[in-house]
Amino acid sequence: MTVIEAKVHRSSARNARLAFVLTAVIVGLLSAVVAASSVHPILGLFIGAAIGIPCGALAWLLVRIWPVIRLLWWWSTEIVLAVLLLAFWVQLANHTPTVVTLIVVALVVGVPAAIPAIRRQVIAWTWCLIVRHRLRVCFAQFIIANQSGSLPLILWARPTPVGERVWVYLRPGLSMADLEGRLDKIAVTCHASTALVERASDGNAAYLRFDIKRREVLTAQVNSPLVDVINPDTPTADRPTPVIPTALDLPDVDAPTITLPAQTKKPATTANGSKPAASSAPEAEDVSDWI
Repeated sequence: MTVIEAKVHRSSARNARLAFVLTAVIVGLLSAVVAASSVHPILGLFIGAAIGIPCGALAWLLVRIWPVIRLLWWWSTEIVLAVLLLAFWVQLANHTPTVVTLIVVALVVGVPAAIPAIRRQVIAWTWCLIVRHRLRVCFAQFIIANQSGSLPLILWARPTPVGERVWVYLRPGLSMADLEGRLDKIAVTCHASTALVERASDGNAAYLRFDIKRREVLTAQVNSPLVDVINPDTPTADRPTPVIPTALDLPDVDAPTITLPAQTKKPATTANGSKPAASSAPEAEDVSDWI
């Protein structure tokens, strides 16, 4: 089982060397300049080197063990719970008889399991721990990481009525658009029905919030309070059923008779708008005298 990927191991080694050189040079030069104002410049260089090299070594150590620190952060809740349970068991076994120890352990385990409200809360917080690791598996398997191989930082998770809500801080090389196209695979990995992602901060695009939905809370039947208001002795009235025609019988419908008004012919008008004079047939003129 690979705890730290080879890509992350090589990247941390390269960054650690770079951090050592930069820190040692910068801190050493600043220390030498400050020391040169009080002692000889050559002695100031030795003082700067004596201060810069340990600071560079400290920076190298912090960068080199950062993958381990991140791994401890992923399992921080489980480590703290395991240490507390182990310390409780040791103190209880050392200060009480065996019978009392077994009774206390039975009460600590049995009471939360017997009370439904406490049992549901324990199961909900357990799923929060599981979802944090399942999201990390998603990021490691099929989410495109940056060149250094660093995965998003999973901050915290809490239960919701429909599942879990997880806050994630993205590293350079990832964006919310890369995750939106893989929400169906994230839901499968988290053993949920659906998964949603949205920005948790308006001013920082790297701060995201995942909503893992594994149950539907709006399908329960809710009793209406109006039932208690109605008097059960109130008689019910029978309402007549209205007759609704199913089809239109056209032969039974009388066709309406439409009478148009008589139209009179309007006299024609001339170009200037005056009515023309009534014309009569002119008498035939004898034109034989003119021939």
